[in-house]
Amino acid sequence: MVIKVGELRGLGALASEARLRFEAEQREIGSGPARRLLAVDGKPAFELSSWCGTCPFLFRRLEGAGQTLSLDSVQEQLTEELVDLDDGGVIDAFGALLPEGTYRPFLLRVEPRLVAPGQQDDYFSHEQVATWGLDQFWGLPEYPHTPYYRTFETPVDEFGHLYEFVVPMVPPTWNERERVEEYVELMDQGTVPTAVAVSTLDVCEPANSTTDDHYQHWGLTHFLLDGHHKLEAAATAGRPVQLLSLLALGEGLAGPEEYARLPALRAQPRSVRDL
Repeated sequence: MVIKVGELRGLGALASEARLRFEAEQREIGSGPARRLLAVDGKPAFELSSWCGTCPFLFRRLEGAGQTLSLDSVQEQLTEELVDLDDGGVIDAFGALLPEGTYRPFLLRVEPRLVAPGQQDDYFSHEQVATWGLDQFWGLPEYPHTPYYRTFETPVDEFGHLYEFVVPMVPPTWNERERVEEYVELMDQGTVPTAVAVSTLDVCEPANSTTDDHYQHWGLTHFLLDGHHKLEAAATAGRPVQLLSLLALGEGLAGPEEYARLPALRAQPRSVRDL
């Protein structure tokens, strides 16, 4: 469910001061294409989909993804659901962690489902393989090196499908069990807490049809900044959680028309639980 969609706004700090940055890997000339990266405190945290747009959609956890980015100053506001996008200055607080750029805020209600690589519901082992096939060198599916949450999907049109993911900065096994249980109890009492993420939209499509299931994959990825215990609790209890998404325009493999279509697509009343 989409609760609110905000106007485009400028957020972020100078690249030298931002804790998160979208960047290209520095490589020597002739050593192969540079990877797209999400870096945290100057260290590569996630490898993102290849620049070409014809390679498979990807988020892959790297060594730099070793901490969450919770902010004590807004924890009280996030314990329950936000009524408005600008409640308590949450956007500005987390916006200061991001690189300078244009962002569209989304306030969503999601019902996360925790997925591990290789499981029955793993996107990389099933939907992606059906379109791209196995990796031609390794003979295996892409491997994200992290459990993640699936929350929503919907057809774009006859040529594409939108898949949504919430990706934790640290795996759920790092979460404190007592805090997860506390949130489960709160959710059982009707509380809907709020998590925060920076998000990207990648639209990927194979250059050549090698399978019978050829279509565009729209990958909407929410990299979790705050709310790791909340997401696990919601997945455990089968309860909803709010997600404040700060979509980074210009940092994904999508164009203006695709960004413009996203609010209406995300508002479709369908999720992975319905399909």
